[in-house]
Amino acid sequence: MADLIQPKVLKGFRDILPAAEIQRTALQEKITKVYRSFGFVPIDTPVLEYSEILLRKSNGETEKQVFRFMDDGKRDVALRFDLTVPFARFTAEHESELYFPFKRYHIAKVWRGEKPQAGRYREFVQCDIDTVGTDCAAADFEILSIMKAALAEIGVTNITIHVNHRGIFNRFLSRIGAGEKSEDILRSVDKLAKVGEEEVKKELVEYTGSEEKANHILKYISGADGFEKTLAMLEELAGGSDADTQRMRDIYEMMKAAGIESTYVFDPSITRGLDYYTGIVYETFLNDLPSIGSVCSGGRYDNLAGLYTKTKLPGVGASIGLDRLIAGLEQLGKTSAKGSYLDAEIYCMDKNLAIHYQGVAAKFRALGVNVEVFPEPKKMGQQYAVTDAKSIPWGILIGSNEAEKNAVTLKNLSTREQFENISVEDAAKKILDSRSQNL
Repeated sequence: MADLIQPKVLKGFRDILPAAEIQRTALQEKITKVYRSFGFVPIDTPVLEYSEILLRKSNGETEKQVFRFMDDGKRDVALRFDLTVPFARFTAEHESELYFPFKRYHIAKVWRGEKPQAGRYREFVQCDIDTVGTDCAAADFEILSIMKAALAEIGVTNITIHVNHRGIFNRFLSRIGAGEKSEDILRSVDKLAKVGEEEVKKELVEYTGSEEKANHILKYISGADGFEKTLAMLEELAGGSDADTQRMRDIYEMMKAAGIESTYVFDPSITRGLDYYTGIVYETFLNDLPSIGSVCSGGRYDNLAGLYTKTKLPGVGASIGLDRLIAGLEQLGKTSAKGSYLDAEIYCMDKNLAIHYQGVAAKFRALGVNVEVFPEPKKMGQQYAVTDAKSIPWGILIGSNEAEKNAVTLKNLSTREQFENISVEDAAKKILDSRSQNL
């Protein structure tokens, strides 16, 4: 016999078992429901793109994380590291087929060669929304409000969304003579929570060549008490009022009009590491577990599509990191371990009733009950063990006595309560009533 190949997966990748995948798909369905309710439509793009599409003209941090290789046709290709850059290419390529503003959602896997850690993998799912073709406060606010609504739909309400504006920060950097190093400074500030102020200050001194400038930047990113006071402080440090500060005022007024302003804080230390953002940026933290990092982030990227088309297509979007969010919910004990979508199991008590079981199953399904038939007459203990592993709530017992009466015995597998010799219709009603109460 040939040597067996040891089954294993690459570091930073993983298999997902049914209970975990059921939870993931349930969350995706709820997020999708919210995205659609705001008028966003689905698209899809290839997982592989030409490297020049994904990497643009940058040799920054992004390039170090991309899975890149030469394919059999000697083409330089890479796996997408997010869904935003492919979307920019998509809008440029299909510009004549789309309407603007164009609002899309895309829930799919992406790949980054990052160091794996809690809640961070090299293959993970992003749940993206983006609006392109408009540059206004209403579009920015809509994304921010959807972030809150989508997380609330899946039961995540104790959150804080931190917002900032790259434009104000860049004006400030230009004013202190550090504008030429803005991308390096932004990436350094973005690491503040991970490496601490002292390490960031060292990098800022290196980039600006001045401890005084580094201290000015640290003062800027410290902010003030409250959204409006922070905005006023940044406006002054940046040289006065401009379109960027007015945009933030308009957005904040919309938050207050919607009654959701308490969820958002103006945090000038939030910069987002990716270098295509140009306007508002934001990150979302679980108040009960801030250490896990942002679970939903994004911003405005007015110049991204300009790499692929001469048409101005300003955009704004956000992405929920599904895997990191689930990791956070697991740490907080807020996940469920449901092993099946089924409501009930019809046990195989008599092989001579195999055909009858299938007829009864069809009747239950027609009434809206998710049911399966155990395929062979194993010992009842073995059948119960399987349904217990799947967390199926109801068992349906049909022996010769029930079959003769076209009846069933319904068993609550949690409480062990039984309802003997009842009709399929009555059993289905009990199952569906129980399901609605447990939603």
